[in-house]
Amino acid sequence: MLTYQAASPGPPEIAWRLLSEPTRWHEWAPHIRGARGLGRPEVEAGRAGTVRVLGLAAIPARITAKEAHRSWTWKIGPVSIRHRVAPRRAPHEGCTVAVDLEAPAPLELMLRITYGPVVQVLVSNLARVASRCDPAGPPVRAT
Repeated sequence: MLTYQAASPGPPEIAWRLLSEPTRWHEWAPHIRGARGLGRPEVEAGRAGTVRVLGLAAIPARITAKEAHRSWTWKIGPVSIRHRVAPRRAPHEGCTVAVDLEAPAPLELMLRITYGPVVQVLVSNLARVASRCDPAGPPVRAT
């Protein structure tokens, strides 16, 4: 299994909303152009649908697990991707966001080399966006 994570000073509740609500994915993953059938407002375990990715046709995905406010997992082809949010120990210390990729060994090695660096950038971006986001809406713009 490959794990990519980043610390965020943002509250775990905000990071969770950004991570679990398909309508907000574009805020931290600009290559995501939308999702259908995966749940609303949050992803729902057992739902199957598609994800629109920049430059690609809609990609089939299935939500295989969800632990409210903590993690959700989807399967895209032979790859299982778990998305996680964990509060940091002391109150008001933010959270850690993480993505775990699991696939058959040869594919996992290829993912480590090709997609892993992209996932790390996306996780870091999620942590940054969560730190400056209004809990009810899109990112707060710095002035």
